[in-house]
Amino acid sequence: MSLAQFLPRLKQPSVIPGFGLTLGFTLLALGLIVIFPLIALVLKASSVGAAGFLQAATNPRVLGALRLSFGAAAIAALVDAVFGVLIAWVLVRYNFPGRKLIDAAIDLPFALPTAVAGIALATLYAPNGWIGALAAKAGFKIAFTPFGIVLALIFIGLPFVVRSVEPVLAEAQRDVEEAAALLGANRWRTVRQIVLPAIYPALLTGTALAFARAVGEYGSVIFIAGNIPLVSEIAPLLIVIKLEEFDYVGATVIATLMLTISLLILLGVNKLQSRLEMRYAKD
Repeated sequence: MSLAQFLPRLKQPSVIPGFGLTLGFTLLALGLIVIFPLIALVLKASSVGAAGFLQAATNPRVLGALRLSFGAAAIAALVDAVFGVLIAWVLVRYNFPGRKLIDAAIDLPFALPTAVAGIALATLYAPNGWIGALAAKAGFKIAFTPFGIVLALIFIGLPFVVRSVEPVLAEAQRDVEEAAALLGANRWRTVRQIVLPAIYPALLTGTALAFARAVGEYGSVIFIAGNIPLVSEIAPLLIVIKLEEFDYVGATVIATLMLTISLLILLGVNKLQSRLEMRYAKD
């Protein structure tokens, strides 16, 4: 469609009036809250020049923190994807005593202060905690290791997957599943060919949200991480350390790297989601 053909459509009356005004407020709010701060961040990081930026970005401590943050976030998001679908399935398809209580508990990571969650997890999984003590007797350490970081990220990311998948499962047509069973399909084939394709876009969205939240998580991680450089130090903590040392450029370099990597990953996820929606719309 050419610009000449597109402009008359903008002038046509809409059911909801005020397109120009609402678009202006939208762009203004988006600019003030999101775009301008990010531009300022990138400009501050680029003030050291290409050589200084590369030197700060390739520091072993920075690379270790980024590797741990994105690696732990990816593992936690995948675990959340599996267990989030199972929990959503149980909450939608079954009625049992305590269902409403479990349904409310899913949203606790949203309402609970992250520091409180971190203290609770550290108390539970520390070597002298209820579960940590049992693991220590078996020769396995949970808290103050990367494994403890993954547990904390699973905790804060699980609600995103459950709440994204749950409405789709609730609206799914069960007669299609019953028809598949009547035609001789076993349960696994029904789930694989009927249920999962219907929830793929929502599952991908929830997993991406869980990943995005996990990458930038700070409060619930620092208490259980141990914060050992090159072992259990996450990138958000390293940014805070740089700021406390008044190394603002170093902090913005790390933040810019996190921003770039996260943006590329989310763009890839959005592209994959669009392809899945187009594929299943054709089917």
